[in-house]
Amino acid sequence: MRNDWTREEIADLFDLPFLDLVARAHDVHVRHHPENEVQLSTLLSIKTGGCVEDCGYCNQSAHAETGLKATKLMEVQQVLQAAAQAKDHGSTRFCMGAAWRNPKDKDIPALAAMIRGVREMGMETCMTLGMLTPDQAHKLGEAGLDYYNHNIDTSPENYANVISTRTFEDRLDTLENVRGAGINVCSGGIMGMGETRGDRVGFIHALATLPVHPGSVPINALVPVAGTVLGDILKDVPSAKIDDIEFVRTVAVARITMPESMVRLSAGRESMPDSTQALCFMAGANSIFTGDKLLTTGNAGDDRDAALFAKLGIVPMRVEQAHLEAAE
Repeated sequence: MRNDWTREEIADLFDLPFLDLVARAHDVHVRHHPENEVQLSTLLSIKTGGCVEDCGYCNQSAHAETGLKATKLMEVQQVLQAAAQAKDHGSTRFCMGAAWRNPKDKDIPALAAMIRGVREMGMETCMTLGMLTPDQAHKLGEAGLDYYNHNIDTSPENYANVISTRTFEDRLDTLENVRGAGINVCSGGIMGMGETRGDRVGFIHALATLPVHPGSVPINALVPVAGTVLGDILKDVPSAKIDDIEFVRTVAVARITMPESMVRLSAGRESMPDSTQALCFMAGANSIFTGDKLLTTGNAGDDRDAALFAKLGIVPMRVEQAHLEAAE
């Protein structure tokens, strides 16, 4: 797969007539993935709130004034019960997120037990815990972690406008540590944070030129939460919300530049029309987070997803196919 895309080439893709871009992305998609199959993933907050980072979009930041109560790390058995319920609802990947700048070494054994327990159920495992040291990444890898999520969020140039407590390079360092431990990378970002199209070009460029394309690329639409920096700044700026067509363009360009990656529709689907989601699937999205909640914000819900799939003739990706995608 190409990892030498230039910004100019990616900008040219964004500039294509919309229908031509979606058709090209769909052609790439069907050459690398099964048609009309979408993976169902579930995301659970295993440690909520109190994060020392100042991410402008996040209601779990200690800098935000959202009234969210911080919690301790969940017990292993509680997490495994939630995973079993997710599997019963059709999820083939179980993602666990903790609101940390980075995990403490004392937390690794419990996290490893969660990984092993979920894998024993036959599900793919993913965690997002903040920055990792090489040693922590290796220990999670030894436990069998399939994916580690660490989003780059936006373009390198726009990053400091969103977060000041870490750098874009810090993000890349953790991705390198994850790859070094033999764990698949899951990395994407958030659209609608007031960024320009140039920032979206830079965001895709940063992912598509990594040494190995991320196995999963979550594409989020910002859910502005009152009390967060971006939620308060953007609430009175309707133009900051990403246009649905521009969101689909971003999905399509991600699919073209990273043809073998799972492209996941993530946050923002709860307010996204069925027609926009359908266009995203046409443009190459083949994974969603299902359930009623994503960490601490609302999600579309199992019933709405089932109705949408039935309307579109889409079926949940089989467990065997999900593991095949992960192995590739």
